[in-house]
Amino acid sequence: MAKENQSIVTEFIFQGLSSQPRIQTVLFIVFLVFYLLTVVGNMMIIAVFRADCQLQSPMYFFLANLSFLDICYVSSNIPQMLVNLLTEKRTISFSRCAAQMYFSLAFGITECFLLGVMAYDRYMAICHPLLYTTVVNRKTCTRMVMASWASSLLSSMVVNSLTLHLPFCGPHTLNHYFCEVTAVLALACADTALLESVIFIFSILIVFIPFLLIITSYAYILSTILKMQSAHVKSKAFSTCGCHLTVVTIFYGTAICMYMNPKSRSPQDRDKVVAMFYTIVTPMLNPLIYSLRSKDMKCALRRAMNRPKSLFI
Repeated sequence: MAKENQSIVTEFIFQGLSSQPRIQTVLFIVFLVFYLLTVVGNMMIIAVFRADCQLQSPMYFFLANLSFLDICYVSSNIPQMLVNLLTEKRTISFSRCAAQMYFSLAFGITECFLLGVMAYDRYMAICHPLLYTTVVNRKTCTRMVMASWASSLLSSMVVNSLTLHLPFCGPHTLNHYFCEVTAVLALACADTALLESVIFIFSILIVFIPFLLIITSYAYILSTILKMQSAHVKSKAFSTCGCHLTVVTIFYGTAICMYMNPKSRSPQDRDKVVAMFYTIVTPMLNPLIYSLRSKDMKCALRRAMNRPKSLFI
């Protein structure tokens, strides 16, 4: 049953996180700090990876790509949100909203795939160490990263195309802080049941199946670690896996809550809070988690601080 046909929507108005000026000022400061921490922290990881020859391993190659992805991810939505917190007119054109929806979804899907690839890397390193350098070489790593990006860009294109082909004829108030697919879908003046089913199936393929593969990989990893005799080797293995598991738990936990619940049962105010975790909080925490929990990264940071010019060569 279509909604009442009004004027064709050419722009959307963000409802945002709050309409109170004082709260908006506080939120602006908080999210500006989050954004700067995310960009600076992830740029530092990329710079250290490029400058330190001791970090030229597949694990840190994937981490540097994850850091680049996180910078792109937060840059697709936070700048628009910061502008909206400072202005009374929180509008975005239909074409800009479509672009934001496409890139934010593509970056989110890429993160799902990349976290799965990183789990595979840890599985090979711990469970099959003799084959590791042969199987997980630089060429293979590059191909896996490129496949993650290509698959996500294509998947996002499919979902976006289906969403944007729906009629949008008002109201045009978007109950979100960025153009998120399910929020835009709620404004379509047509039956969206089929598209919601398609998005649910995509969620299973893109979110849930990689998550199960990660869990399976870590089941084998845990079994292998427990059989190790050396306490030092066990500690190092748990350390390298702990960083990745922490990121996976935060990112996948919130993404599954967001995309694998029927929309009719999922309050939009709750969706905004959940979305903040995988679009803002996780990218900010990634460099902190990896730099604080990884001994190799901490040593590399110390070496970089002793020769700061090397980071910019």
